[in-house]
Amino acid sequence: MGLKFKRQVMLGEYIVDFCRNEKKLIIEIDGGQHSQTGHLDSERTDYFELYGYKVLRFWNSEVDGNLDGVLETIRRAVINENSTSPLSSPGLERR
Repeated sequence: MGLKFKRQVMLGEYIVDFCRNEKKLIIEIDGGQHSQTGHLDSERTDYFELYGYKVLRFWNSEVDGNLDGVLETIRRAVINENSTSPLSSPGLERR
């Protein structure tokens, strides 16, 4: 796809799996433990969306079993982001 994402990025108080800051796109890959902590994932997603980020979540099994479908979903999200201007999020990213 030729898209560049940073891995394990600190955004606010959270570490996200993959982030493309200039497009305000976060990708989270969830393992089995997330079936018990779904409410925490919702809180994280709400937090990121507050700052204008779009969050895509995939199960590990989805990535393993349907990588082409996952990549297509990501590609479509990037194409959609190209047609809108991102919101400003001063101070969200910590270094």
